[in-house]
Amino acid sequence: MSVRSWSYPVVLSLVAVFGALVAPQAQAAGDAVRGKTLGYTCLGCHGVENYKNVYPTYSVPKLSGQHPEYIVQALKGYKSGERGHATMHAQASSMSDQDMEDVAVYLAGKPVTAVAGSTPVGEVPAPVATCQACHGRDGIGIMGMYPTLSGQNADYIERALGEYRSGGRRNGIMGPFAMQLKEADIKAVAEYFSHQKPALKTVSRPTSRFSAKQ
Repeated sequence: MSVRSWSYPVVLSLVAVFGALVAPQAQAAGDAVRGKTLGYTCLGCHGVENYKNVYPTYSVPKLSGQHPEYIVQALKGYKSGERGHATMHAQASSMSDQDMEDVAVYLAGKPVTAVAGSTPVGEVPAPVATCQACHGRDGIGIMGMYPTLSGQNADYIERALGEYRSGGRRNGIMGPFAMQLKEADIKAVAEYFSHQKPALKTVSRPTSRFSAKQ
């Protein structure tokens, strides 16, 4: 089955079923003030522009503007082992559900929203037609449980898709979809979403001007 054979109605049906299963667990209602205290250590990676994971090497994701519900979902995935990353597993394992909600609303800040009447930046790669069912035309997740991708680091998106394809991340929709993608498709999708606007940003560090940019 090719990527193109995933028709828009079929994908929407899968989204509806999958969303109904997880939506009750994906509502973030945290305390950003408490989250700022709990999430201070998160800024060691997510608060430094151009900071990269050491090995394998790829950019850590931008979280400012992300859906807090998705951040909670990701943290739960790292805690349960559905996502493989030693540092994130260690961090998430020490957090309660409320801790996650508080940290998520702090890191996300004001989630970015789609601009009415805007047009996509650049040519739309064929596989993106399927991605839009969840991630929106401009890369902005249509529900809180779906991550916003607009302006995200391209190499991070590549890494995430690669992990879904290999089983390093387990997800009922993303796994089968990513397994159909070729390396060229993954790069095209990642580059496309990385250039969309309004864009995600690195979380601001309130007391530091450090940057990994050379």
